[in-house]
Order: sequence, then C-alpha cells, then structure tokens
Amino acid sequence: MSAVDGILNVIKPVGWTSMDVVRKLKGLTRQKKVGHAGTLDPEATGILPICFGQATRVMEYLVDSPKSYEAVIKLGISTDSYDAVGTIIKSQDPSHITQADVEKGLLKYVGDFDQIPPMYSALKKDGERLYNLARAGKEVARRPREVSIYNLDVLEYNLPEISLLLECGRGMYVRSLAHDLGEDLGCGAHLKELKRVSSGPFNFSNAISVEEAENACANESWQSLLFPVDFPLSKFKAAVVKEEKRKAVITGQGVYLGFPSNLDSSQDMCRLYSEDGMFLALMGSGKTRGVWKANKVFNLKRRMED
Repeated sequence: MSAVDGILNVIKPVGWTSMDVVRKLKGLTRQKKVGHAGTLDPEATGILPICFGQATRVMEYLVDSPKSYEAVIKLGISTDSYDAVGTIIKSQDPSHITQADVEKGLLKYVGDFDQIPPMYSALKKDGERLYNLARAGKEVARRPREVSIYNLDVLEYNLPEISLLLECGRGMYVRSLAHDLGEDLGCGAHLKELKRVSSGPFNFSNAISVEEAENACANESWQSLLFPVDFPLSKFKAAVVKEEKRKAVITGQGVYLGFPSNLDSSQDMCRLYSEDGMFLALMGSGKTRGVWKANKVFNLKRRMED
C-alpha cells in the first residue's frame, strides 16, 4: 500500500501502552511510518493522536501543545508508582481533610512550578530508564523540572476521592501532582484514574475508538478519518507563496514573503501554502526582514479535502 500522510485521533483504551496503539494501527493500515504524539500511561485512557507518513514530522509540535486531563486522586494512600497499580507504601486517615484544604493546597500548582518526576517514568538516568531502575528496587535522585498548569478546577469532592480538570504544558506528570498534593496535605495520595480529554486541537468530539479504527480499516474507509498534516499547526500564521517561488522554497532558499495582513511579523514560524491551497512548508524567519526559509518541507500528493 502506498504511503499515507495524516493524523488519526484515537482514544487509547485502559490497559494499552501508547506503543500498543501504534503497533495495532500500523498493522491494520499496513503503513510503515507511524508514531504517536504524546505518551499516556498504560492505566490512563483518552486522546492519543496517531501520525502517519509525513505527519510524523509535526509530532513535536503536538507534543508541545497544551493538554487537558480529568483526574481522580485518592487521598490517604501513597504508592511507589504514584498510581493505583503501584505497591502501597503508606496509608493514613484523610477524614480530617476538607475541600477548602484541597483547594488551598492546589493553588501552589497553578502556573509555573518545579516538579520532581516519578521513578516510574520513561525518563533516563545515566542512560537507564527510570522505570527499569525502580523495578530493580533502586531509587535515584531526580532533578526537578519546571512545568506548567494553566487551569485547574475541582470537579467533585467525595472523600477520600477528588476529581480534577486541568490543562497543562509538556512534561507535567499528573501522578506527581497527586503524590505531591498528598504530601502537602499530610495524608498521602495517589492517582486513581486519568483521562486525557484533549491534546492540542484534538479532543473527544473528533476522536475514534480502536474498534472504530478497526472497522474503518476493514471496509477501507480509514483514510477518510485522517486529519491533514497541518491541522496541529494552526497556532502558526499562514502565508501563500506564488508558483514561481515554489522551487526556491523546496530547495531551501530564502524567499521574500513580506508581511501580509494575516501574518504576524513577530512570530518565528509560519505555515506556507501554494496558491492552490497545498501545504508546502513550515517556515522560519530569516535574518533579513521579510525573508523566510523552510524549516520543514512537505511533499504532499494532494490536499486532504480532495
């Protein structure tokens, strides 16, 4: 089968790794170049964009996009993995904790803050995955990383569980948030459930289940479910290049685009299209005002709406 370019917005089931979904879709579609845009823990569910062909070249922008989660945190029990599948290491009575205590405790996590990632994570220490060290009974020092939570709301307070809705940036571990909140409250806590409800422009309103993807592949309609390669790049302004400049763009030469009314000159990057609407390149601003050079060139065979 010829290579296909685009993105499927898939709902990862509980119990699957993110790579399980990639392998499943790779086999169903018989495509060679397939990847996902942002790991979800096996016990989590939710939005997992799957990129095909040239769409794998925009995954980094999806990974960097804001993500929203619904999380259920259980107070009173701490585990070594900070989630419900880990070994219980501490149990305390949380009955004295009030909703006001929780809301006050969460305030410190809104905005930018330093977070220590969990031992059970795919991060590396001296070339070794932290989760491998953790499984071997080893704990090593982890350097705090600055992370961001843009919005955080308590959806439900039902002791000993609290339900949260949060929007965060790249690298923020909801498991660590649950653990750290429990430590702050003095009763311990772990992440009981996690659902990613959005990743950049992808959400449940435009998502499909693995079963729906299977059915679409079986009746050969799956390509109609693909989002275009440039769909996650909407944060970058768009510009159009005339046909006579197209070759210069493709060969990496600087081209003068000027600053049309729909292009913010303060932005470092922009999406470039041909006059007939084909997505050509992701451009970076050059040293000369109004001159742009291609950071990534795309050789798409057709517009996605064709």
